[in-house]
Amino acid sequence: MPNTYLRGSGPDYGSVLSSTRRRRRRRRRGPNLPLLILALILLIFAVVFIIGRMRGDGPKPDKESSLAADASAESTAPEETEPETTVPALETLLAQADRLAMMYDYDAAIEMIQSDPEAAESEEGKAAVAKYEETKGTLVRQDISKITHVFFHTLIMDTSKAFDGDKRQDGYNDVMTTKDEFMKMMQAMYERGFVLVRLHDIAYEVDDTENGGKKMVAGDIMLPEGKKAVVISQDDVCYYEYMEGDGFASRIVIDENNKPRCEMIMDDGHVEVGAFDMVPLLDDFVDEHPDFSYRGSKGVVAVTGYNGVFGYRTDTAYEETNPNIAADREMVTKIAQCLRDDGWEIASHSWGHRNYGKISMSELQEDNGKWQDRVGSIVGGTDILIFPFGADVADWHPYKTDNERFMYLWRSGFRYFCNVDSAEFFVQKGNDFLRQGRRNLDGYRLWQDMTVKNRTSDLFNAEEIFDKSRPTPVPDYNGG
Repeated sequence: MPNTYLRGSGPDYGSVLSSTRRRRRRRRRGPNLPLLILALILLIFAVVFIIGRMRGDGPKPDKESSLAADASAESTAPEETEPETTVPALETLLAQADRLAMMYDYDAAIEMIQSDPEAAESEEGKAAVAKYEETKGTLVRQDISKITHVFFHTLIMDTSKAFDGDKRQDGYNDVMTTKDEFMKMMQAMYERGFVLVRLHDIAYEVDDTENGGKKMVAGDIMLPEGKKAVVISQDDVCYYEYMEGDGFASRIVIDENNKPRCEMIMDDGHVEVGAFDMVPLLDDFVDEHPDFSYRGSKGVVAVTGYNGVFGYRTDTAYEETNPNIAADREMVTKIAQCLRDDGWEIASHSWGHRNYGKISMSELQEDNGKWQDRVGSIVGGTDILIFPFGADVADWHPYKTDNERFMYLWRSGFRYFCNVDSAEFFVQKGNDFLRQGRRNLDGYRLWQDMTVKNRTSDLFNAEEIFDKSRPTPVPDYNGG
């Protein structure tokens, strides 16, 4: 760079000079002043450049140099990924509160917002609270004497296996419901304004301060105008040995999200986990339609014990044949808690699927004792008894203390008693019990609704529900 500058600084420097002649001229003229000035300028420029780079505001490279530097950096720097999109905390909290409100728990929704300072002071939070308060004022208390209860057995997932002409076909056709029918029923009931509630929502025990002990009081189920409470239950959620290979799930499991799902053995022998029975199917439906559930309610799962629980062979009869019985019992305990956390209630369906209204008192005591010891001990106990075969231990009159069977069961801890009654409503609240009739929604009921007498018109249109893969006519079966 200095030689280029000298060649353009004065006359005759473009010619070729000998080295001797140049040295003589320098000696005669003394120090080259322009060169000194240039050196000083370059020194100053260098100092300023270095200081500027250290401070970050020094001379910027030109555009071409910048592009080159950027390209070099891109070629050597690790590849960057797109940053994850995160939902703001306020938006997440408001969405959670809104879901609680959709399930009619307006108090919990309001508390969630007001307990968070940011949400409580935000315009969105204030608007949500005002909306929930306004809606609360329009709710209607449900008459517990007019709450219907419908029930199912294990759902048929594969009709080609259930209705294959073998000796089990008639029983399945009578008392079972297909997956397609169940989903259509839920959709129809949802569209007609039904909302799932727990038995413990209908009535519950409180301290009896006047007389001592406990007493049963009616619950305050508050729903919007036009909504109707309904209880749903499922019997024999044990996946009995005789059902293997007939198109049903094989057992309940807990998935990676700590939700109850079902296993099903496929045609080629491999096991799949999915929505293969009422529990996961109803869970998925409520996820899509949260306003179908009152404060997270789902249904009642009733279990026997002679073949184990939830598809696990846990009874003492399997101690010699099931090497995993200890682990299976632990799993049943976890599943029972998972179900409760998910909004489900658990009920006794007797140990041996016995008719408590017909067997002897000693047999009743023996059977209930087995359930308490072999099932209640691993599912966490229950205060709900769902009678097998739709039976009961009394007629339609309220239970009395002189009823030996009732008093024995009551002392065993049961407070909720459910039989089978085809009437739309059958609810009795005593001072220390709640009794409710249930309606079977199965092949026999659908066929009767279409050909004899329609008893489910308040719920759905049976002709739109009936699965055409069913063999007809559907025979009568006195099961439960």
